[in-house]
Amino acid sequence: MSLAPVRDLRVGLAGFGNVGQDLARRLCAGAIPEARLVAVSARDLAQAAANAASLQPRPRVVPLAELPALVDVVVECATADSFPEIARATLGAGRLLVAVSAGGVPNCPEMAELARAHGGRVRIASGALPGLDILRCAREGTIRSVHLRSQIKPGSMAHERYVLDRGFDFAKAPPATAVKVFEGSAAEAAAAFPRHFNVAIALSLGGIGFDRTTVEIWVDPDIGGAIHTVEVDAEDIGLTMQSRNRPSANPRTSRIVGPSILAALRSLVAPVQVGS
Repeated sequence: MSLAPVRDLRVGLAGFGNVGQDLARRLCAGAIPEARLVAVSARDLAQAAANAASLQPRPRVVPLAELPALVDVVVECATADSFPEIARATLGAGRLLVAVSAGGVPNCPEMAELARAHGGRVRIASGALPGLDILRCAREGTIRSVHLRSQIKPGSMAHERYVLDRGFDFAKAPPATAVKVFEGSAAEAAAAFPRHFNVAIALSLGGIGFDRTTVEIWVDPDIGGAIHTVEVDAEDIGLTMQSRNRPSANPRTSRIVGPSILAALRSLVAPVQVGS
């Protein structure tokens, strides 16, 4: 199988909200000369067409079922709820899926088998999480434990059902100091907060799985953006890593999400890659 970089990478976007539109503008502006945006899909095709009207060159706006046939790679930049449908359409067509909403992975348990059966692949883009490359290296030996401690701004958690059901009302009464709102496995964190904990799923996929990866979540009024601290105890290395994310125009999304997708796409066309 040839491992030569792709010279003309046709990109499609599944999801065209803030992240998708930002990525579209970057690609159309030539951020990656070897990659071009050719098509976009979204639940509201009319709105997607209106949002794409100013792009040059203008991508096609098509239903999800038609997207994989037009492209080499589908970038999922939608939601955890939409992830299974996008993954099945993309992998069933034997295409590469670059995914943002890793929180949706547990809802598509057949993902790996679908990819194998049809020759597709999945790449999780998770710029908000530190140390995935070295974690993957550690997995070649024995990893004893992986722990994620996340600090989140009150406004990002104020309307989450899990938080409200436990008596916290951060919209009316933000905490004066940091308060723990969750402790459990990564699988439980993703189920409780599917829009927030892509990082927990990405960490689990790169390490020791959903059930053995432990997570604690703190709502912290004294931070500017989400802070994720990862601790790993492994046979070959011990790690403590921390990321401090900058908020974007959408308070539920870190600014690093768009660049993480660009980095994933760039690796598909770059003649030299850094990392294991």
